[in-house]
Amino acid sequence: MLILEAQNLRKTYRSRSQVFTAVADVSLKLAAGEVLAFLGPNGAGKTTTIKMIAGLILPDSGQVTVAGRNPHQDVRALRTIGAVLEGNRNLYWRLTPTENLEYFGVLRGLTRRVAQRHSRDLIERFELGDKQKSLVQNLSRGMQQKLAIAVALMHDPQLLLLDEPTLGLDVEATESVKRLVREIAAEGRAILLTTHQLDIAEELSDRVAVINRGEIVVEEPTAELIRQFSDNAYLIQLEQPLDSLRVSKITALGATVEPQQVILRDPDILYLVLEILRPLPIVTMGRQQANLTDIFLSFVRAKPDSST
Repeated sequence: MLILEAQNLRKTYRSRSQVFTAVADVSLKLAAGEVLAFLGPNGAGKTTTIKMIAGLILPDSGQVTVAGRNPHQDVRALRTIGAVLEGNRNLYWRLTPTENLEYFGVLRGLTRRVAQRHSRDLIERFELGDKQKSLVQNLSRGMQQKLAIAVALMHDPQLLLLDEPTLGLDVEATESVKRLVREIAAEGRAILLTTHQLDIAEELSDRVAVINRGEIVVEEPTAELIRQFSDNAYLIQLEQPLDSLRVSKITALGATVEPQQVILRDPDILYLVLEILRPLPIVTMGRQQANLTDIFLSFVRAKPDSST
């Protein structure tokens, strides 16, 4: 089931006599239960796009529908969206977790009784019970971030917008937030995730969309994108440098030898190389695989087509 559909979004701003294009042409689709990592360098148009999707900024052209409704024309569409934008700023720091949850629940259309019930459920689920009566300003950053996500879920949205959900968190808090993101997606919610922590994006996302200079430059399933950028090279790392005789034999086969590693791009010679290396201790051996950081940089550093 398609939850989000953004078509040909465009947004420009005027500064004195100049026109600045924040978003030139962005189209995105997001299905229930799917996590889309929306990536881009600073100034690429991510925030403007997200705010258009959330109904906070009106696009100059193009259209957004969330669960079949346009958030710029139908207020009911806003009830299908939950957002954690710019970290944990969507919380009142001088209120407790319970007070925040109930306040925002009522603000988003829940009755007080339903808001109280949802608050109790989320406090338990997000393991905030022992802090439910503490002021938010006294909570750890990890707890504040979990509470921000809980607040976004109070009205049971179908689309969740997460902006840098693990930024500044320690290892334990990061793992907790990642687990929650997986659970939320498994419930059938669509998640649009923005982050500069590309290892997090690679781990959590089903698909990746990279925006640069206001346009989507690639949109692919995460695993497929990594497969496309990974070559067939094998890397063998050794405990010690190779002797000259082994180096000459291995290079004669067409492999590349560096001080303590061998790189071969022809899998047919793998076992021949291993025979030459016997009985030297091998530290690691495996196929070289691209990561999302390398892929992301290759797109954002690419020069624009001068013909367009």
